[in-house]
Amino acid sequence: MAISKGYRFPVSFDDAFPQGLVMVGEVMPDREYQTRHERAAGRPVLQRVDEATGKRQWKVTVTDPHEPNAKRKSFEITLLADVQPLPTTGEVLSGMRPVELEGLTAEPRVAGNGKFKYQSFVFRTTGFRAVRWTAGSAPAGSKPGSADAKAA
Repeated sequence: MAISKGYRFPVSFDDAFPQGLVMVGEVMPDREYQTRHERAAGRPVLQRVDEATGKRQWKVTVTDPHEPNAKRKSFEITLLADVQPLPTTGEVLSGMRPVELEGLTAEPRVAGNGKFKYQSFVFRTTGFRAVRWTAGSAPAGSKPGSADAKAA
């Protein structure tokens, strides 16, 4: 049996991102490409729908503190949900918040150009889950025992 192209491997969040992720910015709809002629004609911009699940696609930019390569440290993750997913944590810096993801899948891809190709992944998730803080990792300004510092 062969694994077909585009197969999405289920992966645990802790295995994929051992130091967690930091969300940068906000969750935004993933819009379909629109040509100049379509824009000039006043056609509405449609949100992409995932072919495998039929769910709407949302995009969020994240940073992986565990990634050693600075050029690969930040990337987009696609969220699959009927309504816009909201993170469960508050901002620790302006526009930045720690996040954990549930229902995570990884689709292998080849990235790069020419002789500088490397293995990468397209990550998709069904939403956010409560961040499980470990000792000493609670964000600055949170109080022990507060809702932000409690384990899920």
